[in-house]
Amino acid sequence: MANAALDENSIPTLTAGLDSNGSTIIRVKVNPTNHGLVVSDGTGGTDHGPVNDLRDENNRVALMAVSSSDGVTPVVVYATSTGSLLINSN
Repeated sequence: MANAALDENSIPTLTAGLDSNGSTIIRVKVNPTNHGLVVSDGTGGTDHGPVNDLRDENNRVALMAVSSSDGVTPVVVYATSTGSLLINSN
């Protein structure tokens, strides 16, 4: 499990659930040149849960969003093992 990195003001960086198991926390990566998120675009994937938010060892919450199905249900956001945020641009 990776803890969120902190800036000089103790603000945590983005973390997400690992797409292969849904329970390990992974740091989300950004291109240092243009500051754009590094993403993995595709429609594949598996819902590993969890129902509740993931937290690192310092109790910082990983990314959560709401379901595209109902716009209400909280869903954990996944990233690949290389830190690429999973997206579906379709």
